[in-house]
Amino acid sequence: MSAQKSPVDTTSSDKKAFTTPSFLEYKQVGKRIVVCTAYDYMQAQIVQAAGVDVILVGDSLGMTTLGHDSTLKVTMDDMLRATAAVAKGAPNSYIIADMPFMSYQHSKSEGMRNAAAFVAQAGAHAIKVEGASLETLVFIEAVVDAGIPVVGHLGLTPQSINQLGGYYTQAKETDEVVKLMTDVYDLISAGVSAIVLECVPAEVAAELREMYAIPTIGIGSGINCDGEVQVFHDLLGLSDFTPRHTKHYLKGAELLSNALAEYVQEVRTGTFPTDLQSVSIDQKIVKDARAESERDLFE
Repeated sequence: MSAQKSPVDTTSSDKKAFTTPSFLEYKQVGKRIVVCTAYDYMQAQIVQAAGVDVILVGDSLGMTTLGHDSTLKVTMDDMLRATAAVAKGAPNSYIIADMPFMSYQHSKSEGMRNAAAFVAQAGAHAIKVEGASLETLVFIEAVVDAGIPVVGHLGLTPQSINQLGGYYTQAKETDEVVKLMTDVYDLISAGVSAIVLECVPAEVAAELREMYAIPTIGIGSGINCDGEVQVFHDLLGLSDFTPRHTKHYLKGAELLSNALAEYVQEVRTGTFPTDLQSVSIDQKIVKDARAESERDLFE
């Protein structure tokens, strides 16, 4: 008996597997890196089947999946569960897991344990860390030394939203651009494999791409990055908010809502389910069973 086929075929692909060295290899040949988020098994299947290079299990699941108003309430348990589901749904994909808020700031040893859990338990290939503070750089160095690849994240860093004062474009003034350039250098020195640049001016992103050999993955930072990352729900029109930096490739929420409304109507009018969704047996079996049960119950 052949195995039941998955709703989305993720088992066959002629595409060469993306690995950690691929970040640098892609940049060297000018091939842009395509990254998309996923937060569960089915989303991961869909993203892998589309041919995306890298899946990011982002702490943005706080808003897209858990209903929070920021990423700050996302826990390690939330992230480990989501990462494990994504790893099962996309076994042939390179998976990056976000280190959630305060998962490594308490102590380096706690951070190391959490980073190791993403790889050893949940199946991620790398972790992503926001910012470039001295403590963060020390943590990144330790994690890389332990054999776990790290992706950096600069510009708009959502875990620092209370400090930044809102979701605004970063590095618009000279001193801010200088700091960003320095932070990129520091992250490279610490050993990151790539850097996400979120919501920085396109001109700044272009300059950073030219300055450094490490690949940059943009989101809201223009075309002049070495790759792009976007949120699954944004791309498919599943969210009720459309950030400036994204594009809806599908009116997903409207399509799904219309389909479910049709289901509601058919159930209420008695047109679903039909014989196609039912199993039948000989009516005589039912009548005989009823007669026997009535004797047992009422005699």
